[in-house]
Amino acid sequence: MNIPRMNYCQYRKARRLTHECCNNDNGNCLLLDDGEECICVQSISYSLLCRWFKAAVLPLDTALYAEIMERRDNVKRCVVCGAMFTPKSNRAKYCPVCAVRMRRRKEAERQRKRYLLSTHLGP
Repeated sequence: MNIPRMNYCQYRKARRLTHECCNNDNGNCLLLDDGEECICVQSISYSLLCRWFKAAVLPLDTALYAEIMERRDNVKRCVVCGAMFTPKSNRAKYCPVCAVRMRRRKEAERQRKRYLLSTHLGP
């Protein structure tokens, strides 16, 4: 079984995400609780050990999920902001947030150019 390892920056982001877990009770894991408190394993490890965290909590941060879980050939870096994302096609250059922004910018540019051409070629 191949357990994904995180670097320090990824670990810090994942540690902040552990507070979003429904099984986290003041830093203690309710799933591991057998009468005495047990610290959340995911908050102290550089490996993805908790299956619940991997399945339910990690996908909340899509960039972190793409960095850790996806294979290197399945992940791309956004041209604008540099964030990691999983592309929906082989031509994708932008993360979903930047894609919307770039599409609007390019559409405005096309319309501006179209307007300028129509006013210069007019009667």
